[in-house]
Amino acid sequence: MDSRAFLGLQQSHNPFRWTLDVRADVCTSSGFLFGGAGLGAAIGALEGTSGRECIWATSQYLSYARPGEVLDIDVTVAVEGHQITQARAVGHVGNREILTVNAALGDRPDKPSGQFETMPVVAPPLECPPRPYSSETAGTINERLDVRIAKGRAYRDLDGGLGDGQTIMWARLPDVIEGIDAVALAIMGDFVPSGVGQALGVRGGGNSLDNTLRVLHLVPTEWVLLDIRVHGVQRGFGHGLTHMFSEDGTLLATASQSCIVRFRRG
Repeated sequence: MDSRAFLGLQQSHNPFRWTLDVRADVCTSSGFLFGGAGLGAAIGALEGTSGRECIWATSQYLSYARPGEVLDIDVTVAVEGHQITQARAVGHVGNREILTVNAALGDRPDKPSGQFETMPVVAPPLECPPRPYSSETAGTINERLDVRIAKGRAYRDLDGGLGDGQTIMWARLPDVIEGIDAVALAIMGDFVPSGVGQALGVRGGGNSLDNTLRVLHLVPTEWVLLDIRVHGVQRGFGHGLTHMFSEDGTLLATASQSCIVRFRRG
């Protein structure tokens, strides 16, 4: 299974329109489309229409798509150059706009390159405990994600004391066996909100307002290390960044987000 099949993304007879059946298994436990799945579907549509790989994509989340609905994704190619395509995708359910994504796609392989971020030293994935959840995960996208905590506090230790803003997790999509791509990274990059609860020392997180994925270098890897840095929380909003590394330390991508801070009842 590849990442598009994981989401259930389908191209219509129109090469500029794609559809996503909003199943429960691409939704959160709160019953709406997972933000990373929405961005991933839009990236899949943009890459499929343009024939080029994602450089960066930024999404603005406007409304919720719920199980049983169909998300239509319309792609507009604004500029198509020799090496770079600038495009956007709008996801909507009927006349209700769910998300808007702007992106650049392309490749310039003959230019100098380098990596200047270093992967944190942590225990390997299978030596880290599974991520705990505060609600039922059966049938949701959380059941399809394998997430392990390399650095983070257990729920019993979330006593309201501020942390250092860093949470580190290993993540993988067990069903995706055809390699990590931008779509898969978009799904796994939507974890800044969970880092907010860790940073504040509370049982909570947030709803994403946006997500920007910047793809650096894709290499084969089963697990992706998510080095989540929450920069700050003010006025009810949290802001942060995730560095995403392969198992061999290659920086695959970064994902930055702002979110509405939410607290768990009880």
